[in-house]
Amino acid sequence: MTLDKQETLFNARNIALVLVLIGLVISGYLSYVKLLNVPIICLEDQIFSCDVVQSSKWSRLGGIPIAYLGFGSYSLIGMVLLLENRIPILKDNGRLIVFVLGLIGWLFSIWLVYIQAFIILAFCQWCLAHEFIFTLLFGVIIYRVWQDLK
Repeated sequence: MTLDKQETLFNARNIALVLVLIGLVISGYLSYVKLLNVPIICLEDQIFSCDVVQSSKWSRLGGIPIAYLGFGSYSLIGMVLLLENRIPILKDNGRLIVFVLGLIGWLFSIWLVYIQAFIILAFCQWCLAHEFIFTLLFGVIIYRVWQDLK
């Protein structure tokens, strides 16, 4: 494999797509748990209690489970990333759209960590994994915007 092919394989867009895929798996699992009301796989102890977090009033926003919103967010960001070189409006505005979606999602993720730490007083490992992946994704999104500004 030549260096040029490696560079295109490991570009920021592809890294973002991999993070979106990981996020879809995590939020998909959480959505599955909510949708079918099955027990969540979680290591429970004094700090971690996925059931407490998932059954709290904070696990829904406007009646919609947060897990569904996470899955929708990853899906939307992923679609824009996949189509940004194919649709004229996304060619011009795709990175800005992804940045705005990423910023909103990242701020919401930070707020959810705050809720777990200071209001619910319990953490969900799946939720923290989602929030970590979304933070990495937002970092890649910022890098892409920064590259455009250079």
